[in-house]
Amino acid sequence: MSKAASAKTRAQIVVGSLSLRVKTQADSIHFQRLLIPAGKAAPTPPVGPALGARGVKSMDFCKEFNAKTAHIAPGVPIPTLITVQPDRTFTFITKTPPASYFLKQAAGIEKGTGRPGHEVTGTISLKHVYEIAKIKATDEHMKTLPLESIARMIVGSAKSLGVQVVA
Repeated sequence: MSKAASAKTRAQIVVGSLSLRVKTQADSIHFQRLLIPAGKAAPTPPVGPALGARGVKSMDFCKEFNAKTAHIAPGVPIPTLITVQPDRTFTFITKTPPASYFLKQAAGIEKGTGRPGHEVTGTISLKHVYEIAKIKATDEHMKTLPLESIARMIVGSAKSLGVQVVA
């Protein structure tokens, strides 16, 4: 390698390292995933500390979230992805409740088993699995999957909860 090429390579490395130092946390976009009960968002933990650390007014988020989830039964857990911009503005995306919530509701149980595969805490039918799969199919990341694949995921979640699926 010639001296000119070597000097050019060193200059690029220095410039590259400078650009990393100049960029601070304030310049980047932050993502925060939270599981919030529908219609019950309040600036208390977990919402308040998670957004306060990013410089977002948690009360503004709570008002918007509660308005967006007003049509859902209060207390249903809603997975939420909050995007915080460098200027401290935010946007959020809500998803459907977790499959475990639907499975526990269908089986009529409070919580899953401590020993999956050994203890059965409840039973559900394939019709329940199909209905849960139809609801979960509306999520953005599940739209490309066939309903049968989503139903198989639901059956797997049921097994790990100790819920038996009967035909």
